[in-house]
Amino acid sequence: MRLKLFSREFLRSDLAVLLGIALVPLVLHLLFIDQYGYSRDELYYLACGEHLDWGYVDHPPFIALVAFLVRKVFGESLLAIRILPALAESALVVLTGLMAREFGAGRFAPPLAALSVALAPIFLFIGHVLSMNAFDYLFWALASYVLILILKYDRPKLWLAFGLIAGVGLMNKYSMGFLGAGLVAGLAIAAGWRHLKSKWLWLGGALAFAIFLPHILWEIHNAFPTREFIASAGSNKIVPLSPFGFLKLVALSAHPVTLPIWMAGLGYLLFAPQVRPFRALGWMSLFVFGLLIATRSKPYYAAPALPLMMAAGSAAIAALFDRFRLVWLMPVVLAVVALSQAILVPLFVPVLPVETYIRYAALLGLEVPSGERHKMGKLPQHFADMFGWENLVANVARVYNSLPAKDRAQCAIYTTNYGRAGAIDLFGKRYGLPKSICGHNSYFLWGPRAYTGEVMIVVSDSPEELRKVFAEVSVAAQATDEYCMPYESGVLICICRKPKAPLKDLWPLTKSYG
Repeated sequence: MRLKLFSREFLRSDLAVLLGIALVPLVLHLLFIDQYGYSRDELYYLACGEHLDWGYVDHPPFIALVAFLVRKVFGESLLAIRILPALAESALVVLTGLMAREFGAGRFAPPLAALSVALAPIFLFIGHVLSMNAFDYLFWALASYVLILILKYDRPKLWLAFGLIAGVGLMNKYSMGFLGAGLVAGLAIAAGWRHLKSKWLWLGGALAFAIFLPHILWEIHNAFPTREFIASAGSNKIVPLSPFGFLKLVALSAHPVTLPIWMAGLGYLLFAPQVRPFRALGWMSLFVFGLLIATRSKPYYAAPALPLMMAAGSAAIAALFDRFRLVWLMPVVLAVVALSQAILVPLFVPVLPVETYIRYAALLGLEVPSGERHKMGKLPQHFADMFGWENLVANVARVYNSLPAKDRAQCAIYTTNYGRAGAIDLFGKRYGLPKSICGHNSYFLWGPRAYTGEVMIVVSDSPEELRKVFAEVSVAAQATDEYCMPYESGVLICICRKPKAPLKDLWPLTKSYG
């Protein structure tokens, strides 16, 4: 029997409850979507959307295509570019609840699972900005839900759906490969050879490979730039962590109150007799964590594995409470989870004016780690990366417009990182600035355009380095901002003339991957 939308039966259904919980983060995002500004990575992805290709130095092509389509259909406002990540988080919340329902452990398991994800710090922030991660988490949840259906109902043809999701997920972010590797290990360990021998599984794998193949060919054609990027980031950018340090940050990113839930979920999948058909999912989750620790990945790479574990953990807790006739306590558990998470919401969604946020964070005494080696300022990196860009572009425009018309006609604007370059590309239109050039990540592959380098405005931290390349270097302005990352405040805007070699010959020296 189908439930009519907004009927009394529907409003009492599990799905209605899940949709209601999913609305909470969506409303939060919409209310405060432009409280701060564009983030560094958003500026970069918008720029990638102007250079559609089968790959980029630091990511596959899906996010660039999303940026391109969003810009064409909705525009480039913060609301336009952030609505899809917000919807992706809400879909993730619903899927987590549906996974809990499939584990079959009573009416409280789905809302507990959904609530564990809805306001968890990592999912809340990822749903607020345009990035690969919002879609990565959604693809993992979709794939996990399909796996549950395959194992529970013995529907091998669904391996084709899994392959489709995995292929598109790989085109979004390589981390989908961790799920694939974990799945193979889980099926092998849990005596799932029947599935590994299924033609449908191999057809699903072939479909995923076919979808991902254009990117593989792009990597080959461009001499595997992503391999160089990963090596550089690993040695120069990412803070190495011990296994305990990694797990600690995973627990903090998902909120400590959810730790018992997803840890219970892992134990439930691995050992509980009533969910024996899903044993492979427990080994898959364990293998993914081990692989991430072994490869020294950032802790947030483990986040997409958590919704499945939270769903299983919610089912385990609901079953336990039902067994001991403590179901009346479940509303208390839900309230504790919701209130505990709500306290940290301002640390991950900009619901507060910046000075109020600083006071609130100081009151809580919590510092949000970035996982990188940079010095922090007044704000944590995920918020600091939203400040300073428009001011920088305004200063560049003032310098550019001070040049004689003859110089402006041939002037290139060069920056040393993709955040600065993306800001000039987005905000520079209002000042009549040309598109920027840059040696950082994919900007390097896009080259110096048609510029000769005879006259350049360079956004730099070191005029001394510029004097090694140009005969004339003058500092024309300085851009500062008290809330941005420290290395973005105080940057110098220099006018450079008379390069010691043509720009096309100097360009290989600008390459900076990481």
